[in-house]
Amino acid sequence: MKGRRRKRTTIKVYAKCLRSDIEYKTLGITYQTTCREVVSSLLNKYRMRHRDPNLFYLTMEVTVRKAGLKTVLALDEEARPAALQSCHPKGDSKFSLQMRRGGLVKIYDSVLMPNSHYKSLLIAERTTVDELIAILLKCYNSQERVEQFSLYEVCEDQEYQRKLHPDDCPLQVQHTWLRDLNFHFLVKRNADYRRSKNSWSSSEPSNLPSSSSSSSSSCTRNEARSSLSSSSSVCSSRSSSSGEERTTSMRYSCYSEYDNYFYI
Repeated sequence: MKGRRRKRTTIKVYAKCLRSDIEYKTLGITYQTTCREVVSSLLNKYRMRHRDPNLFYLTMEVTVRKAGLKTVLALDEEARPAALQSCHPKGDSKFSLQMRRGGLVKIYDSVLMPNSHYKSLLIAERTTVDELIAILLKCYNSQERVEQFSLYEVCEDQEYQRKLHPDDCPLQVQHTWLRDLNFHFLVKRNADYRRSKNSWSSSEPSNLPSSSSSSSSSCTRNEARSSLSSSSSVCSSRSSSSGEERTTSMRYSCYSEYDNYFYI
């Protein structure tokens, strides 16, 4: 079983939906390679960084020679083409790349590229905010992290903007827009991203007591420790309970900004 996982084979994928001059592409994959990985590999090979991987999926055409029938199956993202191909005689299966219906979104992204005013991308219904930002970063060959940016819904007519949650789907949000109002998406840099990283490093204690100094002074402080043990336990329990309250309030407030409208 382990040997089969490492073993490589080839599949032929017909990919005319990418470009009219592309008939098929032969890929070397393992028996563990998924359909999602095959789609990503095809997009990378043809340098289609602006294409949304969620728009594409694989189908498998299976031929039953005796009955003379052909059946086309839409494959799940986690399906393994090499394993499926091995279940049929050679030449009786055919893989094709298909494209789902999507929608065009307009994103103002000058924060990613100063010379860029906006970018129009064709994305799938289920593509999330984080996935859309990842596509934009890939278009500009940026090495920055997705978590450094957020996507905002902006209405110029009503002069407000709303920060979208990373799991929101921009195309579904766009479907709710009123046609007589001027909406667009805007990418912004998260100002608190760098600050949160700095606060984490600065919160680390600069000087920690060494084991030698603590052991040398332990004998002289035994009596003081025993007399203060009861009061310190009470203080620690109070501080821990207040710390839990602060943590709980921070946890519930971190998502509140996604549901609010910010007026310009």
